[in-house]
Amino acid sequence: MAEVELKIAEVIAGKDGPSVLTGLRRIFYLVTPNETSFQTLEEVPKYVAQASPFFIGLILLELMVASLKNKQTPTRLNDSISSLSAGMISETSNLFSKGVYLMTYVWVYENYRLVDLPWDSPVTWWTAFILVEFTYYWLHRMSHEVNIMWASHQVHHSSEDYNLTTALRQSSTQKVLTFLFQLPAALLVPPAAYSAHYQFNLLYQFWIHTELVTSLGPLEYILNTPSHHRVHHGRNPYCIDKNYGGTLIIFDRLFGTFAKEEEKVVYGLTHPLNTWDPIWVQLCHYIHIWKTFWATPGLTNKLSVLWKGPGWAPGKPRLGCIEDIPKVKYPEPKYNSKASSLWSVYVAVHFVLGVVLYQELVTVAKDLTATAMLGRVMFVVWTFVSVAAIMDRKPSAPIVDFTRCLTYVLVDVTTRLSGSPAVLLPSPLMNAMLAWYLMSAAIWGINLLKPVFKGKTLKMN
Repeated sequence: MAEVELKIAEVIAGKDGPSVLTGLRRIFYLVTPNETSFQTLEEVPKYVAQASPFFIGLILLELMVASLKNKQTPTRLNDSISSLSAGMISETSNLFSKGVYLMTYVWVYENYRLVDLPWDSPVTWWTAFILVEFTYYWLHRMSHEVNIMWASHQVHHSSEDYNLTTALRQSSTQKVLTFLFQLPAALLVPPAAYSAHYQFNLLYQFWIHTELVTSLGPLEYILNTPSHHRVHHGRNPYCIDKNYGGTLIIFDRLFGTFAKEEEKVVYGLTHPLNTWDPIWVQLCHYIHIWKTFWATPGLTNKLSVLWKGPGWAPGKPRLGCIEDIPKVKYPEPKYNSKASSLWSVYVAVHFVLGVVLYQELVTVAKDLTATAMLGRVMFVVWTFVSVAAIMDRKPSAPIVDFTRCLTYVLVDVTTRLSGSPAVLLPSPLMNAMLAWYLMSAAIWGINLLKPVFKGKTLKMN
């Protein structure tokens, strides 16, 4: 128990990762074949997991630099929490499936590879780099041009802000599509090289989600940059279905999907969701497709709803008509339902505790039973849903969060009495969390009873 607590404390404190310089180089893909080539899959570091402290540091740096430049802050608390919640919910799905993807990749490589590339050759390293980027381009492009694939990818585009937290807003269902598109690489690329470059390709895409970097000069012709990716996230008509690259922009230039940043970009979906709810963000387009599928006459048209573009309708081109895209002009109003300052502090604290519980989950996941893991995942998701309900000022928020906080208290106390704590965290932190959840449940309980005695209702604004 003490050993596990120490391990979790080190992870939370960021002591279980690379040096600052090495961590930053990895995010910018500034690595060499010698230091990132491995013979076996087991030797490949968990680069993405180790990058978490650098993500947080760069997010804070972006906020500080924007403030010093007297710019309007690029980071809103509600939007950032929504993005980070989506990212962590997405990552929890890896706990149940990631091993399956890698095992399948290894099986295809071992049984059907076309060549034997030496693991320590620069040729293998660069082959993996290009193939991972090439398959990512087509995965990304199809995720915009095929409606059923857009249903998962739209999660990433649902933020109306554009900052480093937006990079972490990811889908829980796109993992399957990503794997299917990149599985053909197993015909050439050894599993260890694939795993390393897949992670670096993902890491590189983090830093380009910022408005603070304007241009990289001649590098704009080769690399995917913040300027190019701002266009990709725009809902201006000239931005639609452009700039799909991950690390490079050359495939966009080759295949005619490149657009240069010309005017101020308005971010988000063409039809904004107007909610912070991380579950609705994940599922809303699937529900839209389901309803459209049954409402569309004819089997051919029904299938087209699935496999043609999100803007398609009977009688229209495969990708729909650009004229149907709503016209926007910067600055476009953003959804910004928000609670009072006091409730914002409450939301922030509970969100941070949700992050701590998420980190505990991923740290001890391999030692958990399926039931224990599922219980932790459900509570983490419940936390993010409750936080979103408060930020959305939903009428259901008080009872949803009261029930959540009370559940935590009951489970924590019960498991402590049985000798098997519900979470494996340092004792002082566990005690502080129990006190906070108990106080939160009491606050909600008092407010829920107020209307009974005084005819008053809870105010979150």
